[in-house]
Amino acid sequence: MNEKIWLADEFEANRAHLRAAAYRMLGSRSEAEDAVQEAWLRLSRADTSDVGNLGGWLTTVVARICLDILRARKSRREEPLDMPAHAGLADPEKDPEREAAFADSVGLALLVVLQTLAPAERVAFVLHDMFDLPFDEIAPIIGRSSAAARQLASRARRRVQGVDEAPEVDFARKRTIAEAFLAASRNSDLEALLAVLAPDVVFRPDATAARYGIGEMRGAADVAQAFKGRAQAAQIAVVDGEVGFVVDIGGQIRVAVTLAIGDDRIVAIDAVADPDHLQRINYSILRD
Repeated sequence: MNEKIWLADEFEANRAHLRAAAYRMLGSRSEAEDAVQEAWLRLSRADTSDVGNLGGWLTTVVARICLDILRARKSRREEPLDMPAHAGLADPEKDPEREAAFADSVGLALLVVLQTLAPAERVAFVLHDMFDLPFDEIAPIIGRSSAAARQLASRARRRVQGVDEAPEVDFARKRTIAEAFLAASRNSDLEALLAVLAPDVVFRPDATAARYGIGEMRGAADVAQAFKGRAQAAQIAVVDGEVGFVVDIGGQIRVAVTLAIGDDRIVAIDAVADPDHLQRINYSILRD
């Protein structure tokens, strides 16, 4: 009983922080409250005896809940119900002072811009730029490498700041690099693979993807050798807003891969094959 009381007290001490983080990720007060309540339910059921930083643990849980909500919302093409783009965020029938304070602390303009970001971009940006969470801690939340998480946050930051980097040209270049990687992999062209990989490129599969024969590794030489002769069933795609590819085996998507690209080289490759995770990923195959 004493432990439950302690957990409840600790949760209440972190509630404001969790609500603020969820609100910035979701742009909806009601959904933020739901995410925080879900975090409490998970805390009450979890074994936290080995958790050294309960606040950090709760932030991670809330972030993952928010990411699921954002992905589900995006797949249904929904907007948060209580964040109209043409009006303020206050709900006078509930708590006008509190709602006004929430809106002032974040800014309607920022929330509107955040709505344009892909789910993983939004979570990475909010957790790092607004709550100072290190990329090493953000990476497992969004299922990417630290390098990929850094790139997502950087891209989101540029959009928030209104920096125009000719995204169509940039995307076309990324697609060209991704296609070159797949072609080199299929043709067992080691030299061509090395040409598109950054020297310190990292490959990080989830546990299910690792069963296909390639574990986590770092360095162009090892990654190129591992992908030599592979990618026969891969199709170029946009995966959660990133250029990458999906692997079709027997007419079913078995692996989704994202490529983090910087300075015309692939700096990180993230592979997801967990069936539950694949159901939450947004992807579209790119046709010629």
